[in-house]
Amino acid sequence: MKRTIFTGRMKMADMIATNYDLILMLPRFGIPLGFGERSVKEVCRDNGVDENFFLTVCNIYSFDDYTPDDEEVARIDSRVVAEHLQASHRYYIEERLPHMQRHLDHIADSAGEQSAAILKKYFADYCREVGDHVRHEERNLDQMLEAMRGGERISDHYIKSHDNIKDKLADLTQIIYKYIPGERLNEEMMELVFDIMQLSRDLEKHAMIEELLLLPPEDYQLSDREQEVLELVAQGLSSKEIGERLNIAVNTVNTHRKSITKKTGIKSVAGLAVYWKLKS
Repeated sequence: MKRTIFTGRMKMADMIATNYDLILMLPRFGIPLGFGERSVKEVCRDNGVDENFFLTVCNIYSFDDYTPDDEEVARIDSRVVAEHLQASHRYYIEERLPHMQRHLDHIADSAGEQSAAILKKYFADYCREVGDHVRHEERNLDQMLEAMRGGERISDHYIKSHDNIKDKLADLTQIIYKYIPGERLNEEMMELVFDIMQLSRDLEKHAMIEELLLLPPEDYQLSDREQEVLELVAQGLSSKEIGERLNIAVNTVNTHRKSITKKTGIKSVAGLAVYWKLKS
C-alpha cells in the first residue's frame, strides 16, 4: 500500500531529520541549506522547484514501499524529470566518484604496489562504466521522455545496466572490508565503505525514479531479469539463494522482488508461484 509520508506542509528540517541522505539530494534541485523553519512548500516556492516532483523523489528515496499513483505521475512535467536525472548524473561523475577515488587511492597505496594496481584498475574500470552508462542515457533521454509521453515502454536495457553498476559497487565493498588489511587506515576504509553504501542506495533509487516515472503504469511487463527472479522465487529459493544462482547481490534481488510485486500486484510467494505457472 502506498504511504505518502512527506507533504508540502511539513517543515523541510523535519523531513531531512527523517532521512539525512536527503541532504545530498538538495543541491540537485538547487536548494541551499539554511531554510530555517520554512515548510517544504515554502522552500520549493522560494527556489523555483516543482513541489510535486520534489516530494515524489524524496518519498521514493525514503520509503521502499512508496509508489506514486497514476495521478501523481501525470502531474509531473517530463522536462523536470530530465533535469533531475541530468543533475544526478553530474553529482555521480563530478562529485561522488572523485571523492571515493581519493579515498581508494590512499587506501590502495598502503596495501602494496601489486594490490594498489589491481584496486585502482578495478575502480577506474567501474568509473568508466558509469560514465559510459550516463553518456548513453543522456543521448537517449529525449527518446525515453518521448516514450513516457506516448505511453510506450523504455527498453529494459536501462534497468539491467543499473543492475550491473550496483553489483560491481557491491563487489568493491566486499573487497575493501574483507580483503584489505585495515590496521593503518581503518577509519578511512570505514568511511569509504559508507560512501560506497550511500552511493549504492542512491543509484538504486535513481533507477527506481526512471522505472516509476518513465515506464507507463498500464503496461508493466516484467523484464528478462525479473522473469528469472520470479521463476526462482516460485521454486521457493530465498533472496540469498537467488543471488548466488544468478550471480547478483542480495540487495539487487530484493529490488527485483519489490518491482515484481509492484507490477503484478501479488505479494505472497505462493501467489507469485501461481502467477508464474499461469504465465509459463
